[in-house]
Amino acid sequence: MANTSTDASAECNCLAVRQAARYITQFYDQHLAAAGLRTTQYGILAKLKRHGPMSVNALAAELVTDRTTLGRNVQSLERDSLIVIEPDPQDRRSRILRLTRTGEHRFERAHKGWAEAQRRFEDA
Repeated sequence: MANTSTDASAECNCLAVRQAARYITQFYDQHLAAAGLRTTQYGILAKLKRHGPMSVNALAAELVTDRTTLGRNVQSLERDSLIVIEPDPQDRRSRILRLTRTGEHRFERAHKGWAEAQRRFEDA
């Protein structure tokens, strides 16, 4: 018989995973703070570093997020000159995100913090 009481949320796997994800995100954010990045920003820079320039749609798909959420996250990266957003030469309606030299340097700085977080997480 299914538990329909108010304490059923305490047993919800989805809620537990979401809470764990927030805790892990905070842990990684602490390690990336010295480089002035959050985990979401680091993830965007990492994808652009690995794959090169990408369309907003392609990057959103790679990050398993929607365009609106991605749009909010890239605004600060563009403002800080870590990425540039340019028209796609193949389709002027589409936008391409590209890592700048400043973005590459910031990513390299942040990568040290990420690697430390990764090591500590795996050790735990």
